[in-house]
Amino acid sequence: MRQPLVAGNWKMNGSRAMAKELIEGLKAGIGEVSKARMAVCPTFVHLPEVASLLEGSSIQFGSQDVCDRVGTGAFTGEVSGEMLKEFGCTYAIVGHSERRSLYGESDEFVAQKFAAARQAGLKPILCVGETLEEREGGITEEVVGRQLDAVIELEGVEALADGVIAYEPVWAIGTGRTATPEQAQETHAFIRGKIAALDAEVAGKVQILYGGSMKPDNAAELMAKPDIDGGLIGGASLKAADFLAIGKAAG
Repeated sequence: MRQPLVAGNWKMNGSRAMAKELIEGLKAGIGEVSKARMAVCPTFVHLPEVASLLEGSSIQFGSQDVCDRVGTGAFTGEVSGEMLKEFGCTYAIVGHSERRSLYGESDEFVAQKFAAARQAGLKPILCVGETLEEREGGITEEVVGRQLDAVIELEGVEALADGVIAYEPVWAIGTGRTATPEQAQETHAFIRGKIAALDAEVAGKVQILYGGSMKPDNAAELMAKPDIDGGLIGGASLKAADFLAIGKAAG
């Protein structure tokens, strides 16, 4: 049985005061979340603060990105997986749609980040998803399949068991639009089926999160679908009450 995971992507938001207030709010209410694993992904600069605040808590944390290189070296501005692991990170988001679209990260580059995070002992959260133009063009599965193939070709399908997949329809992020539970389930089922064709055991284990504007009022319906194992939450993760409500909606 796959445990639901609800992970909050803070994006480029927050301050030390905000991080403290939010984490304290989450710690105060986490006891009411009975089934889901909860995690937060703050900015790099807030990771030390968050790590300290979460000490002794069941809430895990991770980063929003990771360097594609392993170890140390002359890579100005980068943060390695080993550094993140040393701070206590469990997860590292790779290939978020904003990294792909705004910063030109290719499928192959994202796959290298997945590999680097995994080698450092982190659980990469691999984001995949299509734009509105791609959905309307009927190529959702082609796009998502290509994004998955980049990781599978580099690391092998077995590597997916060491990570998490987050399906994020780009057209439903920050737009107020949300894929219907049926639309989300359809793509989640495609992802799991694609993996199952290569390794049924891995397909049964891997958590596939929905990352398209999940909120307290639609979380339960989305997570009731058989192939939706939780959510990668954006804006709603910045409010303790909303984020906890999504966690409780997992059952």
